[in-house]
Amino acid sequence: MRAITAIMLNDIKELINKSSTIKQKVSPPIGGGDLEGANMSITWKGVFPAVTTKFTDKDELDFDAFDKNIEAQIEAGVKGIIIGGSLGEASVLTDREKIDLLKHTVNTVNKRAYVVLNIAEQTTKAALQCAENALKYGADGLMMLPPMRYKADDAETVQYFATVAKNTELHIMIYNNPVDYKIEVTLDMFEELAEYDNIRAVKESTRDVSNVTRMINCFGDRYKILCGVDTLALESLFMGADGWVAGLVDAFPKETVAIFNLAKQGRHQEALAIYRWFLPVLELDIHPKLVQYIKLAEAQTGLGTETVRQPRLPVTGEERKRILGIIHKAIATRPELPAGSWGVEAEVDVTGVS
Repeated sequence: MRAITAIMLNDIKELINKSSTIKQKVSPPIGGGDLEGANMSITWKGVFPAVTTKFTDKDELDFDAFDKNIEAQIEAGVKGIIIGGSLGEASVLTDREKIDLLKHTVNTVNKRAYVVLNIAEQTTKAALQCAENALKYGADGLMMLPPMRYKADDAETVQYFATVAKNTELHIMIYNNPVDYKIEVTLDMFEELAEYDNIRAVKESTRDVSNVTRMINCFGDRYKILCGVDTLALESLFMGADGWVAGLVDAFPKETVAIFNLAKQGRHQEALAIYRWFLPVLELDIHPKLVQYIKLAEAQTGLGTETVRQPRLPVTGEERKRILGIIHKAIATRPELPAGSWGVEAEVDVTGVS
């Protein structure tokens, strides 16, 4: 009876929360207005953009361009902002720049969405310092890659994640991407990590859609699953993924959120129509030059610049012409989005298969 009562109370609270936000046109502070200066507990559901890091022509952080993109993401209805990821050119940012970027993002977002800092470090010591900085400067959660450069074995990888989890109160999303980073977090490893309550989610980038079902079959809702590959997003959502860590959302925020919400509202054909239009652009996310390509898309949609930090260089010649052709075709044929498919008023229940 207590369990049934608790479930009913949770349902009532959820309905109250939805009714209090459904008419808003601008995102209210997540978690209420009494969290000034506090880190927020993350609900790992919805669209989480892996945002690009903007640079000026003088190779300094370009916060003006960054803020313009963040505002577009929040207007579209994203739930969290991920900074310092691969798409955010983390490998070429200094420690000072990462802190400055985090502090600025927390201030700009102002609790209208979660702020998640990526950890991509070579040593456990460095990862612990990054987690400490994240908590100190206001991040709400962490996304964690396995150790970089050294190909850690299963035991080493589990220990790496576990050590950080034991030493931070922040919620953690494990980034499982064996294609690009050569280390797979297996089901057995997730079984070991399940004892750490603050390891809450996985960015599923194995490029095997059936892994969504494997995770659900093994762990139920113990881990929230967020698709990390743009070209497999809709398929993953149909299989029960809870969210989407997206890349091309940086250039097309409303379309990305619309696909997610329509899929979870059970409006599958409408979601599929937008997804088919979007797919040629989404394929830019799975190329080694995804940073250059997505920044080029941002520039074309007015949400960023294509300035990258060397050794990366902007694309030129025939390659540039080809990528621009893909982007310009998408812009020219941009679909009209169904009413209620993006923005705060489109918030939906995203647990399991719609």
